[in-house]
Amino acid sequence: MTIRHLRIFVTVCQCGSITAAARQLYIAQPSVSLAIGELERHYKVRLFDRISRRLHITEEGRRLYAYASNIVSLYGEMEERMSDKALDGRVLTGCTITIGNRILPGLVRRFNQRHPRVGVRAFIGNSDGVERRVLEGDLDIGLIEGVAHQSQLQAEVFLEDQLVLLCGEGHPLWAKEEVRPEGLMEYDLLLREKGSGTRELFDSAMLTRELVAEPKWESVSTHALLEAVAQGLGVSVLPYRLAEPDLASGRLRRVRIADMDLRRKFYIITHKSKYLPEEAQAFLEEVRGTAAHIPPIPAE
Repeated sequence: MTIRHLRIFVTVCQCGSITAAARQLYIAQPSVSLAIGELERHYKVRLFDRISRRLHITEEGRRLYAYASNIVSLYGEMEERMSDKALDGRVLTGCTITIGNRILPGLVRRFNQRHPRVGVRAFIGNSDGVERRVLEGDLDIGLIEGVAHQSQLQAEVFLEDQLVLLCGEGHPLWAKEEVRPEGLMEYDLLLREKGSGTRELFDSAMLTRELVAEPKWESVSTHALLEAVAQGLGVSVLPYRLAEPDLASGRLRRVRIADMDLRRKFYIITHKSKYLPEEAQAFLEEVRGTAAHIPPIPAE
């Protein structure tokens, strides 16, 4: 018994005769009669009574029709949906605060223009949180700052970034072009929390000079840190892309840290063992093309 048998049976029920059903299905009348006979033998029931050269559906036939009509309808819907080349589903992604603030909105907008029927659901947190959710299978794709720490994750670069030292007008560093790493210890540091890619890179760069940063403030909110710097409460080391509007307006100033390389890369992370549906694969391709839409960071 196949879907073909059920489709023929349903059509016969709806048309009321084998001749009309054969005409509607574009097949020969003997093929219709054969399919009905095979169904009757399969279920060991009579589906139609043939009285005065007309078909009358039996009680068993009505029972089968109730199931078969739903099965044929659902099968047709499945065929239509599965052969539809337009993607229709959702993508579960997560990213860091930096990426979520400056990159994700434009990325999702471009993706939605290409795939309007696909929803993008996003989690925004620090790198550790995004990495953990990808590892646990809660996210299809993660976008993080810095390398992944788990061997089960696959990572690839999609954009370059850089941390910069920021100060507000009136701060002693406002008039300086450069400060040495050890000189930073003289000022109140306003930093991102531990576990963030931004903090990890800065701490690592300081440790190579046997320096340990003791922040006055720690915050998960980059905007809170930018505002505190602008109000003269201290200096901060934050991603250039997040500080770009304040730098462009002259509200904040960028000061070079001598002999300290704070360049970094943004990574796409996926679980090596997780199957990515077509929607997630399409989103992945959109992420890979991000650099073409983001201006490069100017040299210091």
